[in-house]
Amino acid sequence: MAPYVDEALLDDPEELTRKDSRGTLRALASAGAQVREGLTLGHEAGIDRLTDQERPRSVLVAATGGSSIVADVLELLAEPGSPVPVQARRNLPLPGWVGPLDLVVAVSLSGRAPGPLAVAAEAARRGARLLTVGADDSPLAEVCRRARGIHVGTGQTARASSRTALWTLLTPVLVGADRLGLLDAPQSVLEQVADRLDERAEDLRPSSEAFVNPAKILAVQLAETVPVVLGDGPLGGVAAARASAMLARTARIPAPFGELPDAASGIVACFDGPYTTIGGRRHGTYDESRIRLGDIDTSGWEPHHFDEPDGELMERADGPEGGRGRDVFADPYLDGPAPPALGLLMLRDAPAAPATPESVQAESLTEAVLTTAREAGVRVMEVRAGEGDPVVRLADHVAVVDFTATYLAIGLGLDPSVSPHVADLRDRTR
Repeated sequence: MAPYVDEALLDDPEELTRKDSRGTLRALASAGAQVREGLTLGHEAGIDRLTDQERPRSVLVAATGGSSIVADVLELLAEPGSPVPVQARRNLPLPGWVGPLDLVVAVSLSGRAPGPLAVAAEAARRGARLLTVGADDSPLAEVCRRARGIHVGTGQTARASSRTALWTLLTPVLVGADRLGLLDAPQSVLEQVADRLDERAEDLRPSSEAFVNPAKILAVQLAETVPVVLGDGPLGGVAAARASAMLARTARIPAPFGELPDAASGIVACFDGPYTTIGGRRHGTYDESRIRLGDIDTSGWEPHHFDEPDGELMERADGPEGGRGRDVFADPYLDGPAPPALGLLMLRDAPAAPATPESVQAESLTEAVLTTAREAGVRVMEVRAGEGDPVVRLADHVAVVDFTATYLAIGLGLDPSVSPHVADLRDRTR
């Protein structure tokens, strides 16, 4: 039986405040402000000095837990045009080739995460250049200062959780990479990121009612499924990894993830399993939800029925065979409750302009996967990023999956920032 999400709870300000004890929703809404503050803090820390320094032989990024997406994003954005290799490293051992010609970037909100701290300390011992982001009064900051590196503090907009302080941590790293010529992220682009995040915070705000708020709608639909998250390319793949991590850590919902084209066969194989109509254990419903974040227009929408003006959000209860639904003769007392259906959350990039043979082929594969899913009775949910530079489009996806995971946790009666089992694990491993 699928877990139940109370939609009325998602629209109750008092309940949202009570369940969200550490202000996760408020922290997520500060993402745009985090970008602007990160730009200021990076400038004050002297990150512009990187422009005058010799380009490093390689860049290694150390980040773990909720901060690990920082390394993923840097790899994603640098890969197409970086003249030097960029790679992630979660913990020691530091590769033997790292030395004075290389740059090590270490990120930790508290400045005390063992992995990044150990990597930074070993890099400093070898004479490598350091760029660190974390609390000013932390061991990580001290290691960086002793090595005469550049340390950027976390300021006032960051919260206790690195999951809600992503842009505080990521912005200085993007600025530094831009100054080194590894990627194209000038201040004008990062200001567009901040503006897009502000737009999403408005679209997905707690006061927006559940039947018109894309993140609340998606949270309710995900709760009714066994979710799998799939990105339609490298950018969607990074967003899918973020979605999987947020669903697990925030909403306590396990969600495997993948990236096309490599994950196509692995994901499609699940359509033969027990959680689809084709799998034979249930007579499933077919529902489709499309959420495009580029230009959300909620005028005229009514509960339980959504038109699709210019490709916005749409929900249908009919299936590919013209209304195939649950078995009306099924006896819940004799047959037991039906297991939840498999759900496919597809994170799609904005259409390539102009189209290329590669983009056309990728779009064709995505449509083929979605068609196969629908025919198997999988519940399909799509999120389409708006137009803009790659990091702007990524911000679209990150905003919606972060808010969705938080609303899902609250709708399930969970505090999105407090996990008793995580606390127990920390106590047992001290």
